[in-house]
Amino acid sequence: MIQKRIAAQIFGCGVNKVRFDETKLAEIKEAITKYDIRKLIAKQYITRAVDNTYSRVRARFRLAQKRKGRRKGYGTRKGNKDNSKTKWINHVRAQRELIQELKPKLPLPEYHDLYAKVKGGFFRSRNHIMAYVKERGFAK
Repeated sequence: MIQKRIAAQIFGCGVNKVRFDETKLAEIKEAITKYDIRKLIAKQYITRAVDNTYSRVRARFRLAQKRKGRRKGYGTRKGNKDNSKTKWINHVRAQRELIQELKPKLPLPEYHDLYAKVKGGFFRSRNHIMAYVKERGFAK
C-alpha cells in the first residue's frame, strides 16, 4: 500500500512499524498525499509501533547454558584465578605465626631480624625459616 510507505517516510521508520486502525481502512485508502496521511496520523488512525529495544533471547539462552556448566573454557575467563596480594598475605601470615611460636626460644634482636626478613620476602617457606634458625644456632 502506498499509504504505508508514505506514513513510514513521515514517521522516519520502516514500513513494518506502521499500523493502521482496522475500523478506518476506507478513509485510509482514500488518502493519497502526504498531507492526507499527516491528517490521519493526527487523528491517530495511522500510528507507529513501539520499538522493542533489545531482544533477551540470546541472553536467556546463554544464561541457561552457564547454569548447565557450559561456557567456562579458557577463552571465556578473565583476570587471575587468585589475587597475588592475597597469596602474599597468606604466605607472610604463616611465616609470622611460626616466628611468633619461636619467639620465646630466640634472643630479641634475632627475632626482630627474622621479622624484618619475613617482611622483606627473604624466606621461601616456613621450612626455610627453620633451616635458617638451625644453621645460625639462634634457638636457646
